[in-house]
Amino acid sequence: MKRFSLCMIIMICMISILLAACGRVADTEESGISDDDKYIVVGLSQVGAESDWRVADSESMKQTFTEEKGYRLLFDDARQKQENQIGAVRKYIQQRVDYIVLMPVGEDGWDSVLQEARHAGIPVIVVDRMVNVKDSSLVTAHVGADFYSEGKKAVEWIEGRYPSGRNLHIVHIQGTLGSTAQIGRTAALDDALSKHPEWQLLARMDGDFTQAKTYEAMSDYLENAPVRPIIDVVYCENDNEAFGAIEALEAQGYLCGQGGVSVISFDATHDALVAVKNGKLSLCVECNPMLGPLVENVIQEIEAGKVPEKNHYVEEAVFTQNDVTDELLESREY
Repeated sequence: MKRFSLCMIIMICMISILLAACGRVADTEESGISDDDKYIVVGLSQVGAESDWRVADSESMKQTFTEEKGYRLLFDDARQKQENQIGAVRKYIQQRVDYIVLMPVGEDGWDSVLQEARHAGIPVIVVDRMVNVKDSSLVTAHVGADFYSEGKKAVEWIEGRYPSGRNLHIVHIQGTLGSTAQIGRTAALDDALSKHPEWQLLARMDGDFTQAKTYEAMSDYLENAPVRPIIDVVYCENDNEAFGAIEALEAQGYLCGQGGVSVISFDATHDALVAVKNGKLSLCVECNPMLGPLVENVIQEIEAGKVPEKNHYVEEAVFTQNDVTDELLESREY
């Protein structure tokens, strides 16, 4: 009897240990975080995959934050919805990640969830677009581009391309409304329009940084105009919008490029530079998506006990047809 009881006790203990182990495995799998603390865990919320630029940006993050380099990357695609991003950030807080990397859909509406991250002691690094919060200390650092400066480069090209005082007819395709890129690039054009009364804004439409939506919006404008518009410049706030605009313009018989409509875009992805080289795109202002290494630099500074700079801007160039060579295209990472 005693022997039987002893055996039963041993079996019960073994079953309890196995169940506890299974519970830990389930908890680990559910959270996506290993119980091995050798990794720096990064929870990343990406806007989506609405453009070639965004896809390249995501790939840069995935190539940077690898387990071989000592990171565990948790990646969430928000599919263009801010509520999805807020949910992802709260999930990362619950999972007790080491860092949160946020590519925000828009600038507003982040105060509460970023307060929650600070209370949890998790640094938040905002990438690409910015956030508009009452307390700037909620953001540890921003990594991205100076979008107003990008817009000024495009405006300066227009000023140099067309004689002073000439009447200029412009169509403006905006990016996702409320995003930092849209705000900065739109502000640069608005400032130029106020400076040049001879520049006429024919139409301003929302392209949402996508080729399909821009094609629809531009086609609708051209087809429903009471008279065929004379268009000198189409100012598109990213490459994919430019592709949609060119498609719509050419379908209506417009010539894009030398002797026709000057189409301007931002990002300078590989396909856009091919379009510049072929003369379809007149100007492409670079917005470098390879931001992973810059974000890693911020994290490593914090890991070393340092206080990182608040803003980290990536270097960018401007491309016209004379600047795009076969060698440049072959070396392009995105």
